[in-house]
Amino acid sequence: MKELVEYIAKSLVDYPEQVSVNVLEGSQATVLELNVAKMDLGKVIGKQGRTAKAIRTILGAASAKNKKRAVLEIVE
Repeated sequence: MKELVEYIAKSLVDYPEQVSVNVLEGSQATVLELNVAKMDLGKVIGKQGRTAKAIRTILGAASAKNKKRAVLEIVE
């Protein structure tokens, strides 16, 4: 999961070296915290949050395949 989110984010941003993903394992779900450069925040979120929603949809499908729940949080 972490690698998937990292790959997608690095493909979108201008500063891929500043992309990092922290994984927090919980009993109900796994939380993935995405950190990007401040200048790239708009590219990851997208117009009206469409890009972020698309990333979350892909993450949801991948996590369902593994029979786990994953949540993406974009940290400012």
